[in-house]
Amino acid sequence: MRILLTEDDPQLGRATQMGLEQAGYAVDRVQSAESAHRAVRLHRHGCLLLDPALPGEDGMQALAIGYSIDKPDTQACP
Repeated sequence: MRILLTEDDPQLGRATQMGLEQAGYAVDRVQSAESAHRAVRLHRHGCLLLDPALPGEDGMQALAIGYSIDKPDTQACP
């Protein structure tokens, strides 16, 4: 499964990406909601992991955009 990780803290983003990759996931990591919008349009992701406190547009707003795009393989991750 390909995961889109949106995290503006570089250290936390790297650590999370490494853990997910070690667990066998392919990870696309971006640092802003704007970059997440582009990534969602370019690739199919099985899961979107978004920082709820991004500067500017927060992760919850970005998530709404992600779900509004016709991507039937993307599911909510608890």
